[in-house]
Amino acid sequence: MDATQTHRDLIERCKKGRRDAQFELYRLYSRAMYNTALRMVQNAHDAEDILQSTFIEVFMKLDTFRYESSIGAWIKRITVNKCINFLKSRRLAFQELTPLNERSEEPDPEFESPFSVERINRAIDELPDGYRMVFTLYAMEGYDHEEIGDILGITEATSKSQYSRAKSKLRDILSP
Repeated sequence: MDATQTHRDLIERCKKGRRDAQFELYRLYSRAMYNTALRMVQNAHDAEDILQSTFIEVFMKLDTFRYESSIGAWIKRITVNKCINFLKSRRLAFQELTPLNERSEEPDPEFESPFSVERINRAIDELPDGYRMVFTLYAMEGYDHEEIGDILGITEATSKSQYSRAKSKLRDILSP
């Protein structure tokens, strides 16, 4: 039996209310979703609350899952939306920004990081909320700018601008 069929069987057992299957689904995805939430909200307690809320919603709405994407992608989307709603509830305001002379998203060849992952993560934590959200969704979660715009309710151009400004700010933070 392949992984796709195994997950389908697990989901179908979850839909029937089988606690052992729900625990298995939670076990498979909770760590990744917690890490996503933690990167976005930057607080362990808030990330734990979001994780709990995410899985409550997953189990309540599992009957709406149509296998159009992987179960992991579906759960991640719920997690990201919960994080965004949490941050919006804290009055996070995204401002429409005019793009900075449409910079390329290619890596800067002059910028090679001699820093530890820990130092880079601390620098990301120092970014303003809007920059950090876009940077995290694009660079770490793999969303494209159109998807980020849809998720955050901003334009694709604003997403690109926020990402460009986040990279610039990170360079400033990390420069000696």
